[in-house]
This record gives sequence, structure tokens and C-alpha cells, in this order.
Amino acid sequence: MGAALVPALLLLGACKAPPMDEQEAATAHAQKAAEEASAPAPAEAGKATEAPPVGNCDATQVQSLIGQPWSDGMEGQAQQDSAAKQVRVLHPNDVTTMEFLGERLNVELDDKNVVTGVRCG
Repeated sequence: MGAALVPALLLLGACKAPPMDEQEAATAHAQKAAEEASAPAPAEAGKATEAPPVGNCDATQVQSLIGQPWSDGMEGQAQQDSAAKQVRVLHPNDVTTMEFLGERLNVELDDKNVVTGVRCG
């Protein structure tokens, strides 16, 4: 039994705890990281959460388009009536970007090319 105990003691002896200096350094590093994580964010960081600027698009002026068949000739009038700088026509299953542009009118169509919604953004 004593012979089996010697290799076990040798293995345990090889697993030393790191010197106290390394432990203290790791603790100090972890504490600093925790303090930085709980510190208030700089002013620049808040800019990403601010609301986008509001454009002059007014979709209330073109709500009468809902339920009407869409034609390309309607785009210019819808843009003018809503005071939008651009118009985006959205067909079913179109891939779109999610950015908000306050000066853009979105015209949503169904599979029969009928206007189902109008909104700015």
C-alpha cells in the first residue's frame, strides 16, 4: 500500500498553487475589470441609443392609398403628398434593410399589388 501512495504524493506535489504574487495580480485584474464594467458609460456611448432624427415625411397624407391597386405612376404623387424625399415600395417577401429614414415613405403591397400600408421610415 505504501508503494501506491508514493506516486500519488508525487503527482499531488507537482500540482502546486501559484505563488501568492500571481494570485494577487489575478484578483486585482478581475476587480479592475468588474469596476470598469459597472462604471457609467461615456457620453459618446449613449449616442447609439438616441432616437433617429425625425424627417418631414407625413404618411397621414397618403392613407387613402390603402386598398387601392398600386401603379408606378402613383409613386410621384405619393412622394409629393407625403413630403417624402424618397419612396420605397415593398412587395411580399422583399428583403429590406431595417434602418429608419424619417424622410422615406414605405408603401407596402400584397401579392395582388394592392396597397396594404403606408408608413414613414
